[in-house]
Amino acid sequence: MRRTIPTRELKIGMYVILPASWFSHPFLKNHFEITSDDQIREIMAAGFEAVDIETDAAAPEKMEKADFDDKHPSPPPKWEPGKLVPDELREAVSSKTMAPEKKAAIVYKSSLTIMQRLLDEPRAENIREAKAGISQIVDLIISDDATSKNLLTITSYDFYTYTHSVNVGVLSVLLSKMLFSESLAHNMHELGAGFFLHDIGKVRIDPAILNKPGRLTDQEMMTMKAHPYQGYKILKETEQLTEECRIIAMQHHERDDGTGYPNQLKGSDIHVYGRICCIADVYDALTAERPYKKRLLPFEALKLMKEQMINHFHKELFDKFVLLFS
Repeated sequence: MRRTIPTRELKIGMYVILPASWFSHPFLKNHFEITSDDQIREIMAAGFEAVDIETDAAAPEKMEKADFDDKHPSPPPKWEPGKLVPDELREAVSSKTMAPEKKAAIVYKSSLTIMQRLLDEPRAENIREAKAGISQIVDLIISDDATSKNLLTITSYDFYTYTHSVNVGVLSVLLSKMLFSESLAHNMHELGAGFFLHDIGKVRIDPAILNKPGRLTDQEMMTMKAHPYQGYKILKETEQLTEECRIIAMQHHERDDGTGYPNQLKGSDIHVYGRICCIADVYDALTAERPYKKRLLPFEALKLMKEQMINHFHKELFDKFVLLFS
């Protein structure tokens, strides 16, 4: 049975049905079970004064599956070669009248689609097409502060590779915009592609290890630690990105104190692009929901990074990263 209640009465555990299309809100589907106070705040922030809730426990199973499900994502829709980038992205980016929050929602969901399709078929031609779509996203982030700010508020918290790739890509481009806005020495299109594709090497890792619902064994962790080199190899084999931007895939797990992998690089031996991606990567890992841990809130993640992990990062870059959330 469905009934309407004021959003202020929402509670964790309720199954909510939002009275609008997915373009109008920051969630990945219109109906879902509320699992955190953050979701309630986001529903209220999206402008909903009242929403429907489903009180029949069996009813959600009868509902039509959404395009993206937090626990069991449905297969990506069929797409033709040359159509990896959704038309909605081009339309949103070029619109002069679309509200920033709606534009950000379309850009984010289009980014998920691009990365999901690419990671399913990481061929050279698909990487080239993905780069074209990512270039549009980068241009939007650089030129549209209002939409960029909204992108920070709609991040999904699951830990699928394509979702993580988008989150890290957006955060890294935002930080690069802050750092390099006065310089012409950085190709932001190539750089943005490097950030979005930083984890492409995971396509060569056994899915049973990638999707294991628990902590990895030492042997499994050794296998997982091969993905930065594999990502670099894929980008080199397909002749994609400049060498300077391919290095993002190789170095995004290196740590400033030399405790990272795969090469235990230290300090200035790590390229600034690798350092940027490292910060965004750790932040997104901390704020993601995993089967064996609850996600941290943004403030909690930043606090932990500062108090317990600061030696992993270039301090000035980390301080700039924190400013993104102020």
